[in-house]
Amino acid sequence: MGGTLAEHLAGEAFDVTVVDLDEHRLQELRDRLDIRTVYGHASRPDVLQQANADDADMLIAVTGSDEVNMVACQVSYSLFKTPMKIARIRASAYLKGSDFFTQDHMPIDVLINPEAVVTDQIQQLLQHPGALQVLDFADGRVQLAAMRAYHDGPLVGQRIIALRDHIPNVETRVAAIFRQGQPITPRWDTIVEAEDEVFFVAAAENISAVMAEFRHVEKPFKRVMIAGGGNIGESLARSIESSFSVKVLEFSAERADTAAQRLNSSVVILGDATDRDLLIQENIERTDAFCAVTNDDEVNIMSSMLAKQLGVRQVMTLIGKPAYVDLMHEGSIDIAISPQLATTSTILTHVRRADVARVHSLRRGAAEAMEAIVHGDERSSKVVGRRLVDLGLPEGTTIGALVRDNQVLIAHDELEIKSEDHVILFLTDKSRIGSVERLFQVNFNFF
Repeated sequence: MGGTLAEHLAGEAFDVTVVDLDEHRLQELRDRLDIRTVYGHASRPDVLQQANADDADMLIAVTGSDEVNMVACQVSYSLFKTPMKIARIRASAYLKGSDFFTQDHMPIDVLINPEAVVTDQIQQLLQHPGALQVLDFADGRVQLAAMRAYHDGPLVGQRIIALRDHIPNVETRVAAIFRQGQPITPRWDTIVEAEDEVFFVAAAENISAVMAEFRHVEKPFKRVMIAGGGNIGESLARSIESSFSVKVLEFSAERADTAAQRLNSSVVILGDATDRDLLIQENIERTDAFCAVTNDDEVNIMSSMLAKQLGVRQVMTLIGKPAYVDLMHEGSIDIAISPQLATTSTILTHVRRADVARVHSLRRGAAEAMEAIVHGDERSSKVVGRRLVDLGLPEGTTIGALVRDNQVLIAHDELEIKSEDHVILFLTDKSRIGSVERLFQVNFNFF
């Protein structure tokens, strides 16, 4: 997690220091990235002092220990007055008492729970069969979806403007197209080709209608099998068991017993998710979605490939190692989910210099979608009172939608931005983020 974050932030010219007890890992990061590293316990005052915590704008504590993360935040607050403190907290016992994380008790400004982030991501995918990604903006009023255009899809071989004729009562904006891995900025006359990865924005209630234009409508998922009954598997099963028929495969007898006691209608099966005979016995060929979320990448990958071979409609695979995510992207696994990238998106929201409500890192960190909130007036802002066509957006940047007073406005050239609008942007080139941030920042005289 820390390595993934360091790579993202160093790539945007942030001054990054990484603290860790693994000297080999620190050396590997130093060789690859322009960062500073400090060997030592991340929660100790002398180590944080050595890492220049007294001069830091932000502490991001994402070690494997909740307790180390919490103490690091406490020390940074008490001794170094660090303005922003972000901590990864995984144990549900800590998260139940929301009053605990305050400046008077445990001074953590932003709590991140990777299990909750991944669970939400998989839930969205289960609700939208065929989507590669579905992301929420503006408290769920707007969604950004990614689809792969199939050969017999209604819009394949046609210009994007044909969407208006196909679904005249639905407004949408194609924000980006990736063709053979390369981004294309879509125009009204861009022709959609088979295998294109298409990102589009629409009001949440219209997402399914737009998805149907890029591939034939898939039947809703009914039966879901989850490999892994740990934190993520149990959380996922609990969140979806009221809507789906759920089976959970768990190798550990102790964890299987715990999950069975905590879940309501889900069926928990003690066994190996890579056991072909067990999968066949559990009617894997009739399963709509297979979600591999154990803490072992190899088990997740092998069980997913086996499930796909045995007839599952869609497999979703949790993969921790970034190199594995890249390998699986074009393989037999439908959707590779990276907990590091999902969590990174949450942290980037608090790193952006403009007023940003939400950030989603896309395509393994190569692209980004963000929700920027507009402030100021025509004198103090570079965007207030201007039409979208006049903004001079950086290359590779598109605006998909605005949300104004709970109303979703799909972007078009003549749409004028007003103060307090929530603007949904898509960037295919992350090197342009600084330019976008400066565009949406207000002048100092506004304050």
